[in-house]
Amino acid sequence: MTLTLACFLAHAQVKYTEEIQTETIGQGKIVLHQSKAITDLVNGIAPKLATVAVKAENKVAPYSKKPQVPDSLLADSVKLMSPGVRIRMNGYRIQVYLGGNTRKGKSEAQAMKERVKGYFPELSVYAGFQSPHWICRAGDFRTMEEASEYLQQMRETGRFDEAVIVKSKINVRE
Repeated sequence: MTLTLACFLAHAQVKYTEEIQTETIGQGKIVLHQSKAITDLVNGIAPKLATVAVKAENKVAPYSKKPQVPDSLLADSVKLMSPGVRIRMNGYRIQVYLGGNTRKGKSEAQAMKERVKGYFPELSVYAGFQSPHWICRAGDFRTMEEASEYLQQMRETGRFDEAVIVKSKINVRE
């Protein structure tokens, strides 16, 4: 009985990934190529979250493209650094520019961003590439009514005649 229990405990300590890779005559051989983090996860070993997160941030795929942020519009860095917790939620923004996939489109989107900031410094303004267009959007409005009020003010300036309200993910500080 003791010998059977000892064999059972010894067998239980063999990791699953090691067990499936052992060569058995007449059954072939399995070879696993995976990271230690995945092996530990499969074997039931709890990951060290801080270490895994740091390694994941520092690792760059050899042929990866530039990551795209949802809505792929970068916010004003000054506004992002303001105090409070930033929450992403569904809301509305005012789209003041939609251009092509050209250098001219990029420069016009940046110029429109500066123009909006000049007229409405209290608004967050986002200019970036959302395939296949350069876009400039303003504001983080929770309701259509809030966005409509600013759209009216923008149109009254005579500089933003083509501005429209669009649904978007917005940044909200709580």
